[in-house]
Amino acid sequence: MNAAVIQVLQQASSQDPAVLKPAEQTLREWETQAGFYTALYNVFSNHSLPVNVRWMALLCFKNGVDKYWRKNAPNGISEEEKKYLRTSLIINFNEPVNQLATHLAVVIGKIARLDCPREWDTLIPTLIEVIQGQNSIIQHRGLLTLHHVVKTLASKRLSADRQLFEQLTTNIFNFTLNLWNTFTESFLILSSNGADNTQIQENLEKALLLLRILRKLILNGMPIVSKSDDAMMFIRELFPRSKSCLECRKTLLLRNNNNQSNDLIEKLEKFIIHMTKVLWGIQECHPICYIEFLQSSLEFTFYYCFTDAGQPYVFTKFVIQCLNIMKTSLIHQNYRAPLGIQTEDESVLRRELASKKSYEIKGAFFTKELLKEIIMWLVTRYFLLTNEDLELWNNDPENFAIDDSRDSWKYNIGACTESLFLSFFSQFSDDILPILVELVQKHYQPVHPNNWEGILLKDAVYLAVGLAASELYDDVDFDQWFSTTLKQELEVNDINYKIIKRRVCWLIGKWTRVKLSSELRPELYKMMVKALGSNEDLVVRIEASNTLKQALDDFQFNSEEFSPFIETTFTLLFNLLREANECDTKMQILYVLSFMIEHVGDDIKPFIGPFSAYLPSLWQISEDHNMLKCAIISTLVHYVKALGPESSVLEPLIVGMVGLSCDLNQDAHVYLLEDGLVLWLALLENAQTPTQGIMDLLGYMPALLEVALDQVTIKPAFCIIEAYILLNPQVFIVQFGNRIVEGFISIMSDFRRDDATHLMTLLDIIMIVSPDQGPRVIQKILIKIFKVVYNNETIDLNVPESMYVIARVLLTSRDIFSQILTQLATEFGQDKTSEMILAGIIDAWLEKISWDVKQLEPLKLLALALCSLLNSASPTIVVQKFPNIITSIVECLNDLNSSNESSDQPPGFIDPLLITNLPKNVQAYGVDPDTLWRSAHDARKELSENNDIVHTVCLRSSLRNQLNSLQRCMNKSQYEQMIGSLSPEINQQLAEYLNEPLFNKMSECRI
Repeated sequence: MNAAVIQVLQQASSQDPAVLKPAEQTLREWETQAGFYTALYNVFSNHSLPVNVRWMALLCFKNGVDKYWRKNAPNGISEEEKKYLRTSLIINFNEPVNQLATHLAVVIGKIARLDCPREWDTLIPTLIEVIQGQNSIIQHRGLLTLHHVVKTLASKRLSADRQLFEQLTTNIFNFTLNLWNTFTESFLILSSNGADNTQIQENLEKALLLLRILRKLILNGMPIVSKSDDAMMFIRELFPRSKSCLECRKTLLLRNNNNQSNDLIEKLEKFIIHMTKVLWGIQECHPICYIEFLQSSLEFTFYYCFTDAGQPYVFTKFVIQCLNIMKTSLIHQNYRAPLGIQTEDESVLRRELASKKSYEIKGAFFTKELLKEIIMWLVTRYFLLTNEDLELWNNDPENFAIDDSRDSWKYNIGACTESLFLSFFSQFSDDILPILVELVQKHYQPVHPNNWEGILLKDAVYLAVGLAASELYDDVDFDQWFSTTLKQELEVNDINYKIIKRRVCWLIGKWTRVKLSSELRPELYKMMVKALGSNEDLVVRIEASNTLKQALDDFQFNSEEFSPFIETTFTLLFNLLREANECDTKMQILYVLSFMIEHVGDDIKPFIGPFSAYLPSLWQISEDHNMLKCAIISTLVHYVKALGPESSVLEPLIVGMVGLSCDLNQDAHVYLLEDGLVLWLALLENAQTPTQGIMDLLGYMPALLEVALDQVTIKPAFCIIEAYILLNPQVFIVQFGNRIVEGFISIMSDFRRDDATHLMTLLDIIMIVSPDQGPRVIQKILIKIFKVVYNNETIDLNVPESMYVIARVLLTSRDIFSQILTQLATEFGQDKTSEMILAGIIDAWLEKISWDVKQLEPLKLLALALCSLLNSASPTIVVQKFPNIITSIVECLNDLNSSNESSDQPPGFIDPLLITNLPKNVQAYGVDPDTLWRSAHDARKELSENNDIVHTVCLRSSLRNQLNSLQRCMNKSQYEQMIGSLSPEINQQLAEYLNEPLFNKMSECRI
């Protein structure tokens, strides 16, 4: 098989698709054949074969391990073959190609994660034996393999696996530490003696691998580091070792006129960085144990990062690591001021003592003089724009302007120093504020445009003051500063002043939501409009747009104050959007436009014609950029809401966007679904008529209900379905009703309470707008709902909301109601009859109507349903429960009547839910139309509510009619016996309601 495998692997390495595709297919067919992975091993372990063939064999081997090595994996590799491969993989460690050796080590690590130590107890001892050998390359490969084995074992999280890893750490930590010391010392001696670079690099690479192993062992294999003397010694040794390596780096850089190997310097920097990673990792994972080294790490960081003596030794990545260690020392929860908790809990006491000790160490170290020195270094050195920054600004302004603020403090020196600067305020705010106030006073006046150093320093000071805006609230008169210096600086027209102007815009944005008088907001808008002008630098314009967003997103924002600036601002932002080339910049500007449209509402209408015309081309630009598509869709949501019915001109574009976002067959739906659903809803809510394009979109909903909705997207999906029901109930029910119902049934088991409530609302609306077809279409869901109420279940659906739906079915379609009772009786069996099930449902109604129903609408709905049962065709069970039914209806009448006591209605009973009895200035949902802009969807919803039986039928009239009908079809003694079964109090109240003349004859309606 080996020869055939080699031939196919050669073909799989080809660039010719006609050769490549069949070879890949053959390899896929061989994946599950016995002996295939043995053949692959024979190929990649044969050093005489071409590297590309061996590489392809190893890649296939790795993929097979991922898919077929696990126990019980379908078509898994046999235990015999796995045993042979485990033995073979650790026989030879003389792989000459570095990339293949690394890949092979990764594969062994993957197998070790599954099999070590239970099925592969020889792995670690073999690696230790190999590492102890004298052959340099075999020793390196052994260390490389041990590193990847330890790395994968450390990632396991089950308790038993963690215990095994802790045992492994105990067994090999001392051996690894001694070896690390040996190779580190050898590297330092060789480099100081000017030895050959190859020899130096060999020792350095091995020391780096050992350091990586030690890091995993100490972070993941030692629950309490302080219990291990070796571990504490190792941590203590990291500080002098780092110092020696930094000095060695400086020497290597200077030697031979900087002609030293870049590769060696690069590896040495990695080694130094990894030592700081060990320190930072221990500080994060074992903070209490690290307190012993807190003083040393603070001194170490201060010397190298904040003194002239330490600067010649450092490089950027090292500085970032050190500053992050100092930041953790300042803000870690175990290093904050002790809470003074009085307790006998040993763990709490231990944390309190640790907090006290660390707090005292920091207090003693960070004296006022030292703090001033650190703050001045941060502001006047680290905050300064570098030559690289300025070069990026000039050559690629958009990338310079984009603020990547996520975790950039971990790798970006600017973000790192800003983060450290803010961390000092958690403990030393009182000592730092006077320093900043002094800097503000010193740099208050505008600087001359030709004073380049002054410009850079002022930019740095403004950065510090902006970062600390909330801390400086009481110490800086920002209104005066804004009205004088900052305003003047934005008016300076000089190319060098773009740095100050950009920072002034940023600074105003930071202070706007902290301390800026409302009287100055029009001036702020005017200043930002000027900064957005096309004659300004692109970076300044982008920063001005961000500041404008901050102003719009403030609780003090007043749309009337902003009204004079709407047209100019929108035009300038739109021009900036068109000029931007980078998708990230366009996203940022769209975000600002979205904010603006949202906050000014329909005032934007007169000015957005050009933007509407630009949208199709902008959407085309975003073809390969899903995040830009998200920004466009998000902006369009506010755009459609602002335009209202006028947004119909964009309907074809929006329909296409929604289709791309919500079609599960499109890859883009992964990114766009959430925003696409919101846009879909906005389109429906403002649509005047159900166009073909809008209705076609509904075809995506069944698939969404079945597989793609989660708790974030299900709510807008419900709202979309509701909008369709109201927009075109006939088409919705006939063409899509059954598929939508099936979709609901498939996800009902995952419903939360809010989801179930929303479903009940949808079912209710369907029966209101389509009383003939609606109940029949949703019959499958209704059966489940009847079961919930009958069995008093609360798992999938909520009983109260379910009762309202059943009441609606009874009032809308008695035939469907009866069919469901019959079907349930057949399904339940055990001598269950439809009358018995009806009795259970009536009992549930009678119980809930007395205790759980608080709102008048559902209360009246249930009462009307009970009324409808009182006729000659009702089963015997209704007659038996007549007293309880009448009692519940009367109590409902009492609630309806009592709601009139505080109103201006005349004395007597008037049904407050009847449309004709509502005050003229109030709509069905109780708002003044003069104070609320209503969408087309709102109007449709109000119309459906006005047609609801709750608002068209008088409960008292219904009860009177039903009782009169009963009286006519029963003999007098039977009827009197039924009335006599009522309690005297209920009988009296019933007589009052039935005998009192109606005030509104138009309400004499029917059931």
